Amino acid sequence: MFIHLGENVVVQSRDVVAIFDYEIAKESEDTLEFLNYHKEHQNLETISDELIKSIVLTTQEVFLSPLSSITLKRRAKINNNFEKLLNS
Repeated sequence: MFIHLGENVVVQSRDVVAIFDYEIAKESEDTLEFLNYHKEHQNLETISDELIKSIVLTTQEVFLSPLSSITLKRRAKINNNFEKLLNS
């Protein structure tokens, strides 16, 4: 299954490691260091020039999404529930 992160960006739900609220996460010096590291290594993608609302960590890349972490987590849960139905 896939999760739409905003604009034309989708990722496979099995590749999503974590979803963080950007406003809360950016308060941490460790988070800012983490984002800078990934930006320098060119595996940080800002999906939209709009307000960033969430950080999506995948196995390959880090995304800054204009969608809220709550919306993305809900989409991930719906996909997970749907996948369980298909496999039963």
